[in-house]
Amino acid sequence: MPDTTLQIDTERLVLRPHTLRDFEDSLAMWSDASVTRFIGGRPFNHEETWARLLRYAGHWAMLGFGYWVIRERATERFIGEVGFADYQRDMEPPLGNIPEAGWALSPDAHGQGYATEALRAVTLWADRRWPGAPTVCMIDPDNAASVRVAEKCGYTQTRTATYRGNPTLLFERAAQPIAS
Repeated sequence: MPDTTLQIDTERLVLRPHTLRDFEDSLAMWSDASVTRFIGGRPFNHEETWARLLRYAGHWAMLGFGYWVIRERATERFIGEVGFADYQRDMEPPLGNIPEAGWALSPDAHGQGYATEALRAVTLWADRRWPGAPTVCMIDPDNAASVRVAEKCGYTQTRTATYRGNPTLLFERAAQPIAS
C-alpha cells in the first residue's frame, strides 16, 4: 500500500512512492532504448531495474526523500518516475550533498507536458522540505527535451562536468519562497 502522506496530486497526475506493483511498468520503461538513450546509454535489464526500485525505497527509508512513480490521474496509466536522490556520484566536479532531481517518462507519455508538470510538483515539495536550499540536476548535453523541462522548472545551467568519462551539464535551482 502506498504511503499517502507522500502523495502529490497535480491537475493530471498522481505522484506517490513506488510499490511492488509498479515494478513491471518500471521495467518496461527502463528496458526501452529510447528512454535510456541519455541515461546510461543502454536499456536496463530486470536485475538492474529491480536494484533501481530498491534504491528508490532506500532513499525514502534512509534519507526521507526519493522518487515517486507518476501515474495519470484519470486512468492510473504509468507515466514515469520523478524525484530526488543522493547517488554519491563519482564525478568531477562533485555535486556535494545537494539533492539531485531526475525524471524519466515512458515513450508514450513524451511531448505532453507530463515531465514539466511532475517536476514542478516535486520542486514545490522540495521547497517545503528544504526551505532555502537548492536542488541540482545533471543532463546529457544532447538531451534537448530534458534541458527544456529543467529550464521551464527554474533550473539554470551552472557548469559542465565529467561523469563516467562523458561530459554532462549541471543545472541548479534556487529554492523558491513558499507563499503563506
